[in-house]
Amino acid sequence: MSVAQIAPTQMSVAFYCLQDDCAAASETARKQFTAKDLPNMLLKLFLAFTLIPFIELYLLIKIGSYLGAANTILIVIVTGLLGAYLAKLQGIKTMIRVRESLNRGVLPAEEMLDALLIFLAGIVLLTPGFITDLAGVGILVPNTRFWFKRWLRKKFDQWISKNRTNIIIF
Repeated sequence: MSVAQIAPTQMSVAFYCLQDDCAAASETARKQFTAKDLPNMLLKLFLAFTLIPFIELYLLIKIGSYLGAANTILIVIVTGLLGAYLAKLQGIKTMIRVRESLNRGVLPAEEMLDALLIFLAGIVLLTPGFITDLAGVGILVPNTRFWFKRWLRKKFDQWISKNRTNIIIF
């Protein structure tokens, strides 16, 4: 089953809250997280928040030593501004496609994945660094975004097949 075939009631996000009527919902969501998930999640968090910034910093220093500090800072600022502009353009086009799909009465699943990836690309492009800029541009370009969407759809299908999605309606 692909993401486009999923009924809207099959996917939802579990919301945590402090009210008494949310206790059962948060207990259900807590049961989905197991101890075997912890090392994998910690590794991903370590890579995202520790290793990648160190690599980015190393590259900025190396490139700065070749091009000079001012040129390197200028490149980082220009890629951030250019990335934000491109993300804005792609986001507007995607939101127009979402509106057109909704007007036709079609669930805009592909367009919503595009919007999510464009938002992610915008955040990554605003992060200073060359690796994050390459990743952001890779996600932002429609031809390469297709491969990211394909991977994301496979992940969604895996989560659904493993019953790792919860439907919690408050």
